Amino acid sequence: MNLNLLSVLLLEQTVGMIIALGVGAIIALYFLFYFIPVGMWFSALLSGVRISLLQLVLMRWRKVPPGVIVKAMINSTKAGLGISRDDLETHFLAGGNVINVVNALISADKANISLDFKSATAIDLAGRDVFEAVQMSVNPKVIDTPPVTAVAKDGIQLIAKARITVRANIKQLVGGAGEDTILARVGEGVVSSIGSASSHKAVLENPDSISKVVLARGLDSGTAFEILSIDIADVDIGKNIGAVLQIDQAEADKNIAQAKAEERRAMAVATEQEMKAKAEEARAKVIEAEAQIPMAIAEAFRSGNLGIMDYYKLKNIQSDTEMRKSISKPSKNDGNNPLK
Repeated sequence: MNLNLLSVLLLEQTVGMIIALGVGAIIALYFLFYFIPVGMWFSALLSGVRISLLQLVLMRWRKVPPGVIVKAMINSTKAGLGISRDDLETHFLAGGNVINVVNALISADKANISLDFKSATAIDLAGRDVFEAVQMSVNPKVIDTPPVTAVAKDGIQLIAKARITVRANIKQLVGGAGEDTILARVGEGVVSSIGSASSHKAVLENPDSISKVVLARGLDSGTAFEILSIDIADVDIGKNIGAVLQIDQAEADKNIAQAKAEERRAMAVATEQEMKAKAEEARAKVIEAEAQIPMAIAEAFRSGNLGIMDYYKLKNIQSDTEMRKSISKPSKNDGNNPLK
């Protein structure tokens, strides 16, 4: 009984050791084939790419994925491009997209576009998609502009939409301006062309005149694109800006005139008040002068220059004068006037 139990335990231990050894062997083989990619080396060998196992192992230590480099070398070799392993590794370590660069070189070679490895890597490191640029060189891209608003000389507003056909300029991709610059320049050209038109009707009759004027300005200079054509897709009539400006000007002139009239009225009121003040001042002087008359008469009596009869004659003259004034004044009630 004890022998049977011992044999079972020994069997279990043996099976466990075999399983552990098997797992260990699998892990060891995984790490072995990871650091020594024999399958990748064999695929490269069959594709005509000469690369040693040692170089593949060293790629792991240099933090370069061998799969990417081997795939790029196979693609370039099959396409007849002589790209070395060192160049591909250098571009990868610089942060470039190796596969994208190789595909761009293959496409450019098939399309008879002049593009070397150095230029392609420079474009890729500049942040542009070099493969897309090559495709755009073969198949031009159409860019639709947003609605551009401009005013003709007759004051009518026009809203135009343009369609720009561009092709990538490989030589200007590094340092050249992008699509935003193209859109801005074309928009500026459309505004200038419409603004120089004598009438909005002329623009509506010949919208191609806008594209001819804009295209003749060489708007693609300094950009990463070559403008092939500019087509006016749509032209709509907007507001009558001239009439609106005239209405606004008339309203402003009216407000100015009203302000000036109010200023003149205020000055007239001030002048009137000033004249009233002067009249009151003159009246006060008259009253002051009249108040000195009795004093002068009294002084004449004291000095003997005026007698009593002279004084009575003076009073009679004053009474006659007051009577004449009262008679000459019009009556408030003509029906009760006894002189009538």
